[in-house]
Amino acid sequence: MAAGELLVVVGAHVAVELISKDGIDDLELEIVPDQRADFAHGFLGEGTPLARAILGKTAGEVVPYQVGDIQAVRIIRVAPGEEMPDNEVQSRRQEAMRKAVEQAERTNAMIFASSYSGKWGDYDPGGVDLWEKAGEEDPDKSKQ
Repeated sequence: MAAGELLVVVGAHVAVELISKDGIDDLELEIVPDQRADFAHGFLGEGTPLARAILGKTAGEVVPYQVGDIQAVRIIRVAPGEEMPDNEVQSRRQEAMRKAVEQAERTNAMIFASSYSGKWGDYDPGGVDLWEKAGEEDPDKSKQ
């Protein structure tokens, strides 16, 4: 490493080339602590395979990186980080996870209900929509 060269570290802004059989894709990102990662906005968590592959390296290095059709990563430029993601990243990630779990539970219930109805009778698939009204009063109780 030559004097003055920056290492890829948490907080660094890094430009890389993802090298595959089909060509090269350019990517610029900030390496951040995992809890602040937001890849869609250019913030790569330090614990990801790509970050682990390039941490401690310098510009100009080519690092083997076997993921999908990607074969290697060339580090083009390393600079001090430009910005950090906002503190709301983790809450947005948790909300997205909560919605995904909710959708999976709804789908599982519909699959179960459709297989269950053959043996025990019909079911009302419209009743599953009631889950979306979480926190509201049970509509069946208001009919009584």
